[in-house]
Amino acid sequence: MAPKNSDWPKLRIRAVELFERPVRFRKPFRFGAVTVEAAPQAFVRVLVDVEGRGEAWGCTAEMMMPKWFDKRPDRSPARTVDGLRVSLHLAARGYGGASWPDTAFGHHAAVRGAHEAACLAAGETRLTAAYGPALLDKAVLDGLLRALGVDFFSGMAGNVAGIDTHLTPDLDGFGLDGFLNGLRPLAAVCLRHTVGLVDDVEGLRALVTSGPHHFKIKLSGDPSADLDRLRAIAAVLDPVLTTYRATLDGNEQCPDTAALAAFLDGLEADPALAAFRRALLYVEQPIARERALDEPLGPVGTRHAVIIDESDESYDAFPRARAMGYRGVSSKSCKGLYKAVLNAARCAAWNGSGSRHFISAEDLTCQAGLAVQQDTALVALLGIGHAERNGHQYVDGFAGAPEEEAEAFLVAHPGFYTREDGRIRLNTGDGSLPAFPLCVPGFAHAAEPRWDSLQPLAPPAAASKESAS
Repeated sequence: MAPKNSDWPKLRIRAVELFERPVRFRKPFRFGAVTVEAAPQAFVRVLVDVEGRGEAWGCTAEMMMPKWFDKRPDRSPARTVDGLRVSLHLAARGYGGASWPDTAFGHHAAVRGAHEAACLAAGETRLTAAYGPALLDKAVLDGLLRALGVDFFSGMAGNVAGIDTHLTPDLDGFGLDGFLNGLRPLAAVCLRHTVGLVDDVEGLRALVTSGPHHFKIKLSGDPSADLDRLRAIAAVLDPVLTTYRATLDGNEQCPDTAALAAFLDGLEADPALAAFRRALLYVEQPIARERALDEPLGPVGTRHAVIIDESDESYDAFPRARAMGYRGVSSKSCKGLYKAVLNAARCAAWNGSGSRHFISAEDLTCQAGLAVQQDTALVALLGIGHAERNGHQYVDGFAGAPEEEAEAFLVAHPGFYTREDGRIRLNTGDGSLPAFPLCVPGFAHAAEPRWDSLQPLAPPAAASKESAS
């Protein structure tokens, strides 16, 4: 039975600790206009004091990927990573200063407005601003679940976080408690293999014989080159897989709806892409975030499902996108787990009246350990059958972590990881990840990083200036 408002557990945030670890990729990953060969991973640890249950530590992790949260051309990749540090430091100050008791979601709702304003004043984007609270929220929820002694799936079914419609008034009267209690987590989540812009298409041949049947293909924004590349990919997939599913990631490369329509014209007219068109599920964020929600998709939105990802920078973004003809929105833990849950509730509310809206599961190179486990648990909770999972493709297992850390996760989550060629990696052999090893007290993990192996999160100049003001 889900607890009601007055029964939702209240907590105080006693301490916030921030760390980072450098992660080097085993092959370059190009998306949009940037190619990444290394990036830092952020770690957050929070001490919560739950009324009537005592104190517990919670933790989380996410990559700090350059030039995704902030793609402004005048910002270097390093400067955009520094912006994520700004967001984390300001979020730590905001959440750490919350001495009052509140629900886990209540702390999020209370802090987010002032936090976003501080980030914007520091010159950061709204998507960058969302990053800090997204990590703090995951760590706070982990601590709450640990204090209560319940797993993520049971805790969310009971709405122990106290999620309400304060930030989504369009859901007033929907019945969030019933929605959460009615969710049926998946036993496993299929992997959607990322085909990056510099990935070897021929390398797919060995993969498709025994691996994933879902693929996410990056687009460059050059229609001719993209169609040539899709033909090459289809030539690999079509003869081997009788059925497969694919998504296209525009990474904001189309200047407007007309450019997207021109690309789709070429896709639909090409006989070599007939099977691929039948396999295509949706096109993700083809138009730059600054313009994507300014003009209706019109007929383009009826030809193929189009969803937002980078445009999902606020709680009102999905309803605005829906009004422009978009059919879906991505779930990414780095954008906020509560927003993902509430967007899934919106889909349930809208689809009850005959609409066909959906939430997808995308990745930002979630690394083995906390990040990929917590995001996979969220995807399974929301019933999303397949998820982009590219951390294992571009990073070699627990790269950068001590061997003892990798061993601890392997032992704590049998079936989720495997030992291969002397390295501990995600167990992706059958093209899916099991969710049952994540059903442990806390937010989907029974092992933790070696905290003594991490570096304190660097204090960026912008954060230091903001703190002094």
